[in-house]
Parts: sequence; structure tokens; C-alpha cells
Amino acid sequence: MSSPICGKNCVCLLLLSVLAWSHPLQAQDDAPSAPEEPAPEQPPTPPPDDPEPSDPDPADPDPPAPTNPAVRPSPPVPPAEPTPSDAAEQSPPTVPAGPEQQAPAPPSAADEAEPAPGPQKEQEEMEELVIVGSRRLTRSRIDTMAPMDVIDVGQLNNQAAIDMNSMLRTFVPAFNVNQQPISDAATLVRPANLRGLPPDMTVVLVNGKRRHRAAVITFIGGGVSDGAQGADLSVIPSIALSRVEVLRDGAAAQYGADAIAGVMNFALKDAPDGVTLSTQYGRMYEGDGEMMKFAGNWGIPLTDSGFLNLSAEYSTSDPTDRSVQRADAAELITGGNLAVRDPAQVWGRPSVTDNVKLFFNSGFDINDKVHTYLFGNYAHRSVLGGFYFRNPDTRPGVFAYEDDAGNLFRLVGDLTPDDGVDCPIVPVGDNVLLQQVIDDPNCFVFNEMFPGGFTPQFGGDIDDVSLVAGIKGQFDSGLRWDLSAGVGQSNVVFVIKNTVNASLGPQTPVKFNPGAYRQVDQNLNLDLAYPLEVGFYSPINIAGGFEYRDERFIVTEGDRKSFEIGPLFDQGFSIGSNGFPGFGYDQEGSFTRRNLAGYLDLESDIFSRWRVGLAGRTEHFDSFGTTATAKASTRVKLFEEGTFLELLALRGTANTGFRAPTPGQANVTNVTTIVRPLDNTLVNRGTIPPTNPIAMSKGGKELEPERSLNFSGGLIAKFFEFLTLTGDFYYIKVKDRISQSATQILTPEEALALEESGVPGASDLDEFRYYTNAFDTITTGVDLISTISLDWSGAGQTGFTLAYNWNKTKVDDYITGVIDEQRIFELEHWVPRHRFVGSVTHTIADLQLLGRFNYYGSFMDPQSSYDFLYGSQYTVDAELSYTIVDTFTAVFGVENLLDSYPDEQDNMTLLGNRYPQNAPSGAYGGFWYARLDAHF
Repeated sequence: MSSPICGKNCVCLLLLSVLAWSHPLQAQDDAPSAPEEPAPEQPPTPPPDDPEPSDPDPADPDPPAPTNPAVRPSPPVPPAEPTPSDAAEQSPPTVPAGPEQQAPAPPSAADEAEPAPGPQKEQEEMEELVIVGSRRLTRSRIDTMAPMDVIDVGQLNNQAAIDMNSMLRTFVPAFNVNQQPISDAATLVRPANLRGLPPDMTVVLVNGKRRHRAAVITFIGGGVSDGAQGADLSVIPSIALSRVEVLRDGAAAQYGADAIAGVMNFALKDAPDGVTLSTQYGRMYEGDGEMMKFAGNWGIPLTDSGFLNLSAEYSTSDPTDRSVQRADAAELITGGNLAVRDPAQVWGRPSVTDNVKLFFNSGFDINDKVHTYLFGNYAHRSVLGGFYFRNPDTRPGVFAYEDDAGNLFRLVGDLTPDDGVDCPIVPVGDNVLLQQVIDDPNCFVFNEMFPGGFTPQFGGDIDDVSLVAGIKGQFDSGLRWDLSAGVGQSNVVFVIKNTVNASLGPQTPVKFNPGAYRQVDQNLNLDLAYPLEVGFYSPINIAGGFEYRDERFIVTEGDRKSFEIGPLFDQGFSIGSNGFPGFGYDQEGSFTRRNLAGYLDLESDIFSRWRVGLAGRTEHFDSFGTTATAKASTRVKLFEEGTFLELLALRGTANTGFRAPTPGQANVTNVTTIVRPLDNTLVNRGTIPPTNPIAMSKGGKELEPERSLNFSGGLIAKFFEFLTLTGDFYYIKVKDRISQSATQILTPEEALALEESGVPGASDLDEFRYYTNAFDTITTGVDLISTISLDWSGAGQTGFTLAYNWNKTKVDDYITGVIDEQRIFELEHWVPRHRFVGSVTHTIADLQLLGRFNYYGSFMDPQSSYDFLYGSQYTVDAELSYTIVDTFTAVFGVENLLDSYPDEQDNMTLLGNRYPQNAPSGAYGGFWYARLDAHF
């Protein structure tokens, strides 16, 4: 089944694209999209008592970043009236960027305050301007009304990780992500949590434009992410970025109703010249997990009127193995079954091959007041991980069955049931009778094909593509406008091999294509802004606009044998590809949701020390009606320009949020194999729509939107120009959270009804879940960040960054029987409550040394007893880099220098996992890497 990715929005997209590429263009002066680094020519620098210009881009909803000296000069734009502001927060003049020709950005990533020292002192002195969080003049990080992280791409690359999720985890303590070794589809697209909330409560932007969701729905997400469907950050290569901005605050009224946890904006490079090449190699201390990466970035001037910036990355990552032999597998080997593998089941990082990431970013000037932009991406990767071992003596539905007295017998299939001759009943352990069955062509047991049992391998091919085009400008009146259209698609084609459709008997394949999920998002945006002078200390920046979104979730049928009901079904053999049954014709379909939104955003300095922002947004969903969200923000300077204390300010926000269930959450059907923690047995768990009759018999009903209430408050202090401290407290209450229900036990009668309703393999289901609004949570937390920047003159520069996050989630209310105690414990303890990152960087001449300390507090693992907590863990990272003749930089580093591991499991031989699979720092030990960068 196929579905076009374009609807009526693509007409606008096509027209904008043709205009961008065909019009005779003039010199480019403006960044083509909100968060890109080149900006319109800045207004004249105001006098010392008015150090900060008010609104050089008063109507741009997502204003540009600081001027990039590597980009051609901008044509003049009428400057807005200057706004008096913080002298202590004034940005020094722009200085030349390094060989890569990028605008300066902060070397300290986890810090929202002052940049820590880095390789180039001049760049460090420039305090960058940020985009996300305000539609007024771009503000510095310590000038915002909400906490903000700005991560420079240079610092982003100073680590072993090549996956964007893992990179961000290093710099944002409130951001959590795990490896997910055996987690069904979550292994393909790892869920990431900001402030302990699901990934689909964080809005992801690229160049200020909303990014589409991933096609993967996280069926196994450690409780917190169960059932979530967020964006896929791993398709974004770091070499394509100039910086990453993370707004750690609710922003539903500004960026969309689902921005409950925060907003992440990835700003693409826009240099019109220069070439950057990078190659990296690394491997684990254990000798596995080999990783290779090749990346490049190329800036191309398109005459004098625009630029084209191209980025590409290719990487591979080998699997790891931190397993011990399972006790049942070891017992089989001891009993003489030498066909059992050692280890029978692998716990480790999956393999990632053919990992290709391509991005482009371009912009043009039509004239001195109208600009066009176009950017997009294509990405592909293949992921293959493990599943659970199928024991050849005990696995129900394939190898064995159990009678009412608890006795185990071989599951024997009669291939000629009408010949009047029955196959023998074979107790498990009777190898003589077993051999007779194997020798009989009319009888069949899967021990013939898999005498040592089997362990399925599960994975998929992930393709991701997007295109955004826009045109923006400014009228003589000062009104600025931005019209854009975008389309994005994520497609996941699942594969499972080394498994069987047991109902097909000896005719079963051992490799299946269970089907595919596809997510298609289309967006159309119009943004307007105007600075209105009303007599306040600065003009009121009035921003408003409209957004139309079309989301479509498509389920594609798998190959027939992945869900076919074979001839041995009525003899007790399970249906569908074991471990992940295919999607049948009754499950495929296209499910759509549309919504139209309008917003209004006001911001002004009422007095010289008091800034206020108000925002409101209304959205109409075709399936849920109309909702409204609001946000109020403020910042008050208590003190500035002292000798010891240079700045002391308070900031705070209050906002509401609203998140509608995705079309996928409301309609998806899935069956997977999990471990039931209460008795550590393998069971098949199905996820069915809440409106399925079986789900409705257990309390399921039409999903309703989530609603949230957020409060945050913080303090900013700056001492002696080199020490900055920030602290922020947050409170997030979410009502009617959408997630998977607690496990519901399926009776034989219910299983039959589910089978008749079109769920393949329902008769083999032990349990099922459905999506529901069944509980409320309260999440509270604190972010503390400190940076110190020291200049030792001829001895170099040293920078320190200390960042701490405390996060606690409490289930405030829930429906008994739908959410159980195990799920509550997962929600409250899966994410570590304490997280600390401390780093020090020393730069002298062409040499840079980096040290980093990571601490994770106690956490739980769903594979263990549900009320058990693992202890805290810390790791140490180190990196050395040396620049050769300003062109080449050689880097050698070690992640987890001390080879730290989480606590071992007491019952590790039960399933073969020596360490908890959800350890927040991973469970793979030390990793060394070497990298060579070249800038031309």
C-alpha cells in the first residue's frame, strides 16, 4: 500500500520552491529561516546607556542569529528604534570565525549563562543571541525569561557519540535517553525524555520550523515513554548544525499545544563557502562496538544573491554483547543439547549500518526586502537488534504446551490429519519418542528445524525525508512577514528473521517483513510581527500568525506469511511471525488528523528593569474541537553593573498546554514479546486501539487530549565577569496523560473475539494494552548551572561548567485497574532523579584538553522486579585535541575512562542480562576514539 506524501499544502510548497530557484536574485542579506546564523545587517550600535538594540527584525517570528562575518554583507533593512537594555549583557562586536567560517557560538553547552572558555578567546567573548523563546529581538541566554541551553556545534562534537540523542544527553542534564537493547520498535528510534516527560511532549524545530514525527511508536518505553510518538533526532548530523537551542519550559502557546516539556531548535549552517571534512573511528574496551563515521560540509555561493550549504554523513556501528548464558540454556547444554548457542540471547547495543544523513540549507534575496529560503533532508539507516530466546523445551505455541496439571509436552503437528493415524503424545524429556516424531514424515516438531531453540532478530529500515520552503520580508511600515510550507515523512519497514510462523509448520519462512509504519506531516505557516510604540521603555513587539497542520499515520500490510493463519493453528501452534506478527489487511490503513491554529504574542520592556511577555494560542482539531493555551513570562533585574555582583535578576513563567493523541496512538495495533516482571516469564502482549471492543470491555474509550499547567521561576547572577550562576525551579502538572494502560489479562473467550475482530495471533496473546487517558502526574524539578571563565594570559584559558538537574514525577491520580502499581513505579523511578555534569576545558595555543564527569542517580529497570532500584553510577570522559597549521585538528578521546558499569543484576542468569538494560549511562564500559577534522 502506498500513500502520497503531499496534500493540498504541497501546492504552496511547490510554488514557493519554484520561486526560490527560478527568480533572478540579488545579494542575500538575511538568514533564510529563523534560526540560521546569518542575519540582516544589525542596526547601528546604540550608545552605552542603551546597549541593546530593540528589534532589528521586529516582525520576524523567528528572528535570525548574530551576524556571521563569513557571509556576504546584508542589504540595509530599516532599523527599529533602539531599546535600552542591560549594559552587562551587551554583545561585543563580532569577531572572525575560525577556519570553518561559522559564527561564534558558546562552547559551554549545558549552560544557559556565560560561555566557558574554548579554543578561541575572541569567540568565547561574544555572547550569542538565541532564537527560541521570544519572537522579539533575539536575546542572550542570561537575558531570557525562561531557561535556555545553547549548544555550540564545536562542543557538541567534543565526545565519542555520533548519534544526536547521545550528544545532547551529555550537555543537557534534564535530557535523558537510553540504549534500548531489546525494546521492540524503540530499538529503531530511541525515545528521549526532557524533564522526565515523554518525547512527544517536546516540540522539535529545524531552522525554527516544526519537525515531523517519527513513524515509530514506542510500545516498550520504560513506563515514561510507553506509547509515545516523538521526532527522530538521530537523523540530524552534527556537521550540518551551527548550534542547538533547548528551551526548558512549557511553550504550547508559542510553538504548538504539545510543547509541554519544552522546545528544541536545530539551526543549520548557512556559510556560503568553505569545506569541512571529518573522519572518526572508535571501539569499546571490550573490543566490540566498532564505530566509523565520515562527514563533510560544503558552503557554495550562488552568484552574489544566495548560498547553498550541503552536509553529509555516513556511519556504521557494530553491536555489543554484555550477556551471560541464560540458566535454562546452560541447563540444556548440560543435558546434552549441544545445538544451543552461547550466549543463547544477546544483550547489547544493536548494529546500525548504511547510516546515511544528508541535509541542505539555502537562501536567496529577491530584492533588498524580500528573501526566500529552502532546506530539507534525506536519511536512511538499517538497525538490527535482538529478541528473547525461544527455549526448545518450553516455548508455548512453537515447541511445547502445558496441561492442567502443569506437565510439559512437545507440541507435535499432524501434517496428515485425515489419514486416521494420530501423532504420538511426547512428554518433554522423552528423547526416544521425540526422535520417532522427527523420523515420521507425517508428524512435525520445530525441534527438527531448531534443535537448540532460536532467538529472533528484529530490526528495520528507517527512511526520513523533509522539505521546507518559504518567503519572508518587511514592508516600509516595519511589518515583517514569513510564509512557509513544509512536508516531512518518516517510514519504517520492519524486518524479523531467525523466527517462524509456527502455524505454517515446516513450510514457514525464517525471515519476514511484518509491514511498515509511515508518518506524514504537512505544515503551512504565516507569521507576522510589528513593533508598536506605546510609551513603554521599549516598543511592544506584536507577533501573530496562523498554522495549518495535516498529520497522517499509515500502516502497510506485511508479507502474507507474517500474519497468515496456517494449517497447524487449530493444533495449538501460534499465528504470525513469532515475536512480531505481521500487519494483516484488516490492520492496514491511513489515519489522518488536521488542525488549524492562530496565535498572538506580545513582549515589551515595561520599565528599564522589567520585561513582560504574554502569549495566547487557539487550535481547532477536526477530531477534538477547539482548545486554547496561554503563557505569561517576566524578568526583573534587581541589580546590575556592580564591582563584585554585576547582575542579579529574577525570571518566571506560567503557562498551559494541550496535547492531542496522534493518529497512530488512536489507531495502531501491535503484538510483541515482553518479560512479565512479576514472575519473569515471556508473554505475548498486544496493543490494540482503545475503541476495539475488547479494550472497551476493560475500560477503553475514545482518547481525549492531555492538558497541562506549568510554572517556573529562576534566578540569574553574574560575578566579576567570569562567574555566572543560574537556578530554575519548575512544576508541571499533566492531566489525563495519554499512554498505554496497565496490562489486561486476556481470557480464551476474549482472545477468540479479538481474533475475529482482525488482530492476527490473538489466540496466542496472554495480555494486551490499549491507549488511555487514565492518570495524572506532577513533575517538579530544579536546574542549577554555573560557569567560570578564566584567562591566564600566556598560559591559556580555562573554563568550568557545572550543571545539575533534580527531577521527580509523582502519579497524582489514576484509574484503578487500568494503571497498576508496577506502572506507577516505572513512571516515578525510571528516570534518575539526580543528574550532574561537570566539565573543564583548558586551551593553550593549538592544544585543548577536556575533562568531563557524569553522575546519574538511582533508577529502576522494568526487566527486574518492579519495585527494585539500581544504585547511582558515574563516568569520566577525557579528550585531547591539537590543531595543525590551522587546517587539520587531530583528536583522541576516551568515554567512560574508568570503565564504569552499573550494578550487576542479582538474577542475571534468568534472562542472560548481566546489567540492567535501561542504565542511563549505558552498560558497555569504556570506549576510545580518534578523529581527524580538516577545514578549508
